[in-house]
Amino acid sequence: MRHLVTTPTPKNSRDQRPRPAVTAVPTAFRTPRGQGNERGTIAGDFVEEALRCAERRGVSRAALLEQAGINPATLAAPLARVSAAQYGRLWSAIADVLDDEFFGQDSHPMRRGSFALLCHAALGSRDGGQALTRIAGFLRLVLDDLRCEIDTDTDTDTDTDTARIRIRLVDTATETRSPRPMFAYATAFIMIYGLLCWLVGRRIPVLAAYLRCPEPAATAEYRLMFCDAMFFDQPASYVDLAPDCVTLPVVQTAATLKVFLREAPANFIVKYRNPDSLAARIRRKLRQAPPIDWPDSEAIAAALNMAEATLRRRLKQEGATYQSIRDALRRDLAIARLADTTQTIAEIAHALGFAESSAFHRAFRKWTGVRPAAYRSMRADANANISADA
Repeated sequence: MRHLVTTPTPKNSRDQRPRPAVTAVPTAFRTPRGQGNERGTIAGDFVEEALRCAERRGVSRAALLEQAGINPATLAAPLARVSAAQYGRLWSAIADVLDDEFFGQDSHPMRRGSFALLCHAALGSRDGGQALTRIAGFLRLVLDDLRCEIDTDTDTDTDTDTARIRIRLVDTATETRSPRPMFAYATAFIMIYGLLCWLVGRRIPVLAAYLRCPEPAATAEYRLMFCDAMFFDQPASYVDLAPDCVTLPVVQTAATLKVFLREAPANFIVKYRNPDSLAARIRRKLRQAPPIDWPDSEAIAAALNMAEATLRRRLKQEGATYQSIRDALRRDLAIARLADTTQTIAEIAHALGFAESSAFHRAFRKWTGVRPAAYRSMRADANANISADA
């Protein structure tokens, strides 16, 4: 789930990885609290969108944020981010309190437990095509205002001359004259696409996405969920997938379903951003070493048995650059360390490969809009307020 066409991923004007003054490997360089290799972070915009769904139904955000372990003050940061686990807990908390796994975005609630039943219904499919048909049929039973339609004929798009499978997200409510918010289309897509990828055991390439809604503020984050070719203000909403997805066999079992449901929704919110992509492979490679030892693009290409030019070309196809991957990983590691450790900012800066704390301050402010100390202080203040209210 990844990218957007109108605004390509910007390249950094300069490398934010200053060479450290020392060559020693930072001690105990581990992702805090056992975060998985591809956990990543979620933009605060998604948190706000989910909270607004609950607030429209009269539910206060304070209790939901507490259940999710998200400090309210953290969201005040201009470019706030939370962990995938936190967002998954928020997702579950809202679904519980509303008894609606579609967050009140349809006139007919998707009652709690519906997604589990959907998984069971699709699990017995022979391949991705049959699974998509069953998913669409199930959603037709539980949602009234948004209908999922699947074109599984591997048609060729006349505009791009490319074969594709099309997932249509059709607004059926007669009162819906204006398009839905992007978050509603994204919620439906996450469930359909995340389940399909899990069933066939691989990420399915997303070729293009057309949405009726205007371009959202969190454009870059929606790129991660969808694809590069993403268009807004369109007459209809649909997403095109690589055509071979319909012939891929379903490889999951009842035993693996238990694990999948136990970890949902955090697993498919982040995991199928593209775990098998070149960008994800590079990210995993980088996590095996402290940032001060991260290789340059030529060395990482050699480690992956490809030419540097090939690495650049393939990353461009995925809407990424080697520098943007390193910056994003440093950002996620910095957020996790500020939130989950008592390390000083100087220690964190050194662990992330910055020769000087001032360089880390500049980079962190660029990533989040606030200084590291301010970010940590906001979290501490929120924790103190929560403790006082307890």
